[in-house]
Amino acid sequence: MEAPYKRFPVYPPVKLLLPDSSTFYTQTDLPKKSRVLLMLFNPQCSHCQQETEEILRHIDSFKEVQIIMTTSMPFDSMLAFREKYRLPNYNNIVVAQDTHYFLPSFFMIHNLPFLAFYNRKKELIDVFEGVMPVEKLIEMSRK
Repeated sequence: MEAPYKRFPVYPPVKLLLPDSSTFYTQTDLPKKSRVLLMLFNPQCSHCQQETEEILRHIDSFKEVQIIMTTSMPFDSMLAFREKYRLPNYNNIVVAQDTHYFLPSFFMIHNLPFLAFYNRKKELIDVFEGVMPVEKLIEMSRK
């Protein structure tokens, strides 16, 4: 069976619960002219932590990229991850919970972190499962 994202290669119609626990982030909230990096993560996953650290170390290379970090794990663990990495300090990073487990089945994910890259028109460029070298991350984010 083909993953739904292959039939619909645009930013997915997902509602992500924001840290205030009452507001949802959807595709209409995406900045109009920004590229998008959608990263699915598990707060306890060492590879996800490593990828986050690499992104933050090179955050200047992602100035024109909206980074959406989402998890289906419990809300409190998402909040702890967000605080550990001081993610609220970055204007271009949104951390949210996929409360309906929409994205794992939309992308048919097997490994985390899972990265989906979208251009300024919110069209899918490519996806990647597992840790991606930061140079490649930056390159993909500029397409």
